[in-house]
Amino acid sequence: MNYEEAVRYIESLLVFGSRPGLERIRELIERIGSPDRRLKFIHVAGTNGKGSVCAMLSSVLREQGYRTGLFISPYVLEFRERFQINGEMIPHETLAQIVEQLIPVVQAMKDEGKIITEFEFVLAVALTWYAQEQCDIVVLETGMGGRFDATNIITTPLASVIMSISLDHTAILGDTCEKIAFEKCGIIKPDGHTVVYGDQPEGVLEVVRAAASERRNTLTIASPDCVEKRHTDLHGSDFTFRDPDTSITQEYHIPFLGDYQLNNAAAALFTLRTLRQNGLVISEEAIRSGLAKAFFPARSELLGEAPVILLDGAHNPGGTKAFSAVVKEHLAHYHKVAVCGMLADKDVRQALRYLIPLFDSVMTVSPQNPRAMSSEELASIVSEYHVPTEAFQDYSAAYENALQEARKLTAETGKPSAIVVFGSLYLASDMRKVILTAKG
Repeated sequence: MNYEEAVRYIESLLVFGSRPGLERIRELIERIGSPDRRLKFIHVAGTNGKGSVCAMLSSVLREQGYRTGLFISPYVLEFRERFQINGEMIPHETLAQIVEQLIPVVQAMKDEGKIITEFEFVLAVALTWYAQEQCDIVVLETGMGGRFDATNIITTPLASVIMSISLDHTAILGDTCEKIAFEKCGIIKPDGHTVVYGDQPEGVLEVVRAAASERRNTLTIASPDCVEKRHTDLHGSDFTFRDPDTSITQEYHIPFLGDYQLNNAAAALFTLRTLRQNGLVISEEAIRSGLAKAFFPARSELLGEAPVILLDGAHNPGGTKAFSAVVKEHLAHYHKVAVCGMLADKDVRQALRYLIPLFDSVMTVSPQNPRAMSSEELASIVSEYHVPTEAFQDYSAAYENALQEARKLTAETGKPSAIVVFGSLYLASDMRKVILTAKG
């Protein structure tokens, strides 16, 4: 089996299971030798900010010298991005070998009426690889929710991290932030350590406190008051962090934009603080260097400067609200042209209301996903804001049109222009390739 055949096999599996529960994935992992039992984890759940905090934590641990696995979902750059060790994606040949090794086990379970989903299989591949490579620590991002997420088969991790909670996947996780928080808190295991993002909607912290108390966890609230922004531009943010116990302050840089990313950095720093308090060696030099080197594509990612091209995977109300603050702060004096694509199962209207009024014009596209909203339907929703809108079937055509519009606006007024691409991470992945290819 080669790499392409392996990916085709994985993508042929069910996306979602026929019923919730961890029995199938637990049995699969046991049948392949329980690789999770040979690993230590930092487990991260939440609606927004999971990927950013995972990128920061894994970068710091790598700088300290730990052999660090990183598991993320979904991917932006390419399929292999889901599985990383020390910042390197799984080799093509290794992925193919592990998939070939797991197929007979999955087929045997299928013959018994136990259907393994795509995400469950991907997790099994990841755990197998991390164990084979003897990772010291794995930073493990949940796929959806927490309580019934396949990643939740692990035992008590080094830390459970609950990031920002907002409304998303409401048909599955619940229609209030409190209900969603309850599902995310399913990753909190007995006698562990929990860190929670501090700036939460009303009621969320109470849910987290109750879950942590019930399971005898120490609870740390990553207070945004401990972070103070010093300088920010399109290349990142400088800030100070004050330890609430010692009042000692440290200065850091992250290559990410937005106050919400400073809050994400606070969550990472409080998590690292918890790990240090519980015996893990992490130097101040590793923290500073790791934060500065952290990389996470499609999170306010700067892809060009003349014109400015900004890419972000904001696709739900929490994400677009946070990203709108970035656009307002950094692009206030720019003409702004958007390229946008969304999945139909998101709260599209609520998500768009934070961003669309900020733009001079909008190009809509349809992400390459069965759950995508058509570019025409999305354009119809955007037009409710009385912003000039055009629907496109082709990514390259939408980008070229946006580029022409940006240049025209600058030529007419002398004011600089920016192209902002946002929406589904499936869109971000493909549009990123289009933009970088066009730039040569």
